[in-house]
Amino acid sequence: MLRFYNGKVLTMNQDMEIHEDYEVWVNEDKVVYAGPKPSGSDKERSLTGTDNCIPDFDGSFQREIDLQGNLLMPGFKNAHTHSPMTFLRSYADDLPLQEWLHQQVFPMEAKLTPDMIYQFTRLAVLEYLTSGITASFDMYVEPEANANANIDMGFRTVLCGTLNDFKDTIPELEGFYQKYNQYHPLVRYQLGFHAEYTTSEPLLRDLAALANQLQASVYTHLSETKQEVEQCRQRYGKSPVELLSNLGMWNYGGGGFHCVHVSESDMDILKEQGIYAVTNPASNAKLASGIAPITAMQKKGISLAIGTDGPASNNCLDMFREMFLVTALAKLREEDASACPADKILQMATTGGAMAMGLTDCDCIAKDKQADLIVIDLHQPNMQPEHNIIKNLVYSGSKQNVKLTMIAGRILYEDGQFHVGEEPEKIYEKVRAYSSIWGN
Repeated sequence: MLRFYNGKVLTMNQDMEIHEDYEVWVNEDKVVYAGPKPSGSDKERSLTGTDNCIPDFDGSFQREIDLQGNLLMPGFKNAHTHSPMTFLRSYADDLPLQEWLHQQVFPMEAKLTPDMIYQFTRLAVLEYLTSGITASFDMYVEPEANANANIDMGFRTVLCGTLNDFKDTIPELEGFYQKYNQYHPLVRYQLGFHAEYTTSEPLLRDLAALANQLQASVYTHLSETKQEVEQCRQRYGKSPVELLSNLGMWNYGGGGFHCVHVSESDMDILKEQGIYAVTNPASNAKLASGIAPITAMQKKGISLAIGTDGPASNNCLDMFREMFLVTALAKLREEDASACPADKILQMATTGGAMAMGLTDCDCIAKDKQADLIVIDLHQPNMQPEHNIIKNLVYSGSKQNVKLTMIAGRILYEDGQFHVGEEPEKIYEKVRAYSSIWGN
């Protein structure tokens, strides 16, 4: 049993209130108590204002962490990424999306081996931990290598299918879905395909049939560029959103990554079908894809989440930068400084991401939820004064404020030190060895 005490707690359980009198106890991989500091009289009763009872606990804590006034909160959820693409970080920059994708990314990806994917994923996990990210929604090939890299690091991931005309088949996708949803507690799997423009209509129809058979959600890159939308209309007379909806792809929900160029009717469909829109502002800005209409989607009541996209198009796996860009670009697009307030952005980066990924047990700090927690160092210049901690997190927060990252009750990063089973330099060494053969 582990105890967090003497700090501030943002549970994100129903509201955005920061509690200064709360403690959080963790047993194995779950939160077993989150509420006011217990007194002797609390031992036998439920606490007012919480859904928790004091656990029947007579022993001593394995560890007691004095937060010293710092903030304990749920970890960030990276709701769209391609972790192994650390292999292309700063390799193919300053190119438009289609040229970047077809002339640089696809040819280089063809050279990857499963062990390369394993090692480059581990590099990404290190970066996630420093940013307070406790789960990734990872769309990439070779799910076995990806899953094992995350498991070996103690990191939580949801693997996303990559079906397209060049990779994977419907039977393979169904096999992945069955296998990786029973593979390990840290791994889950969602159906997905790369994009409309890389996936033929017959294959899309077959995937929709599989999704309906399994009663499963489906995720994809969606309306990322004007060119994508225009070419889809030329092929089908419909936008990508309209096409997928008409095919019955989303009868059991799902999500779209990017959603930059969506119309009013597109947004109505996303809302009606319960589709999550996952925005990736740094990648969209760097590739000049555009600014997603976040404010309009919020007004429609569309569920939203935030992702970094891959390290080849970002190039940084940093949720603080993404949060700031979501709100700043929305304000700029709308010419309205009140657009996308900080509390909405923080919700997107935490509980919104968890729900988009299907991690319903990782969305907040409450009894029986997974202990995926982070500690934010408030004793840094950028967090002072504490007029509004939530606004500080979104508008002035940075990776320097992440003091501790815990996943499934295990502390993987604390005070600048990693606890992932191998020294970071060893991982860097293996990554550099593979990078040295690039281009040969």
